[in-house]
Amino acid sequence: MLDPFLVPSKSQRKREMHEVQALGEALVALSVARLETLDLPERLFDAIVAVQTMTRHEARRRQMQFIGRLMRDVDPEPIRAFLAAQTAVPAAEKAKMALLENWRQRLLEEPASSLEALTVKFPDTFSAEVREAWQQRIEQAQQERRQQKAAPKNYRLLFQDLKMLFDAHTGDVSQSASKAVSHISKQVSP
Repeated sequence: MLDPFLVPSKSQRKREMHEVQALGEALVALSVARLETLDLPERLFDAIVAVQTMTRHEARRRQMQFIGRLMRDVDPEPIRAFLAAQTAVPAAEKAKMALLENWRQRLLEEPASSLEALTVKFPDTFSAEVREAWQQRIEQAQQERRQQKAAPKNYRLLFQDLKMLFDAHTGDVSQSASKAVSHISKQVSP
């Protein structure tokens, strides 16, 4: 005889079906290239690709129900992990861009103290020559802002320099740092 406490309730089974169907809807939003990186059964993969081209509401609704049915036979944990990783990457990239923009603003508003803070943060990168090149870039960007030029070239280049500097210290420092240093030296020279 089955123990009634071990069998999930009807409500629990419905919640699980809705969760799996929501995963299916998230998969439909992915591109075919990203779907191929998942190890989905061929039938499920084909159903997802088919629904992406459907425009009629009722056909799409039936196909989504079919995907939900197929999803019940698939382990949802790898899919959840994949979707979580997909959403984490843009958040990390956004945070990185916000950090770089913050540094650029600091450099433009308080150039001396901010450049000193960068020198302390990355001591192996800032020689006297590199520091002078950064000062020139900052002065040129400030001048562009004062003149309100339509295309603030040095303002954008300052951001790129910061990005290269920070990337150099999060990845392979030896090669990236030398690239960042040579990039700014080439860019600033008149």
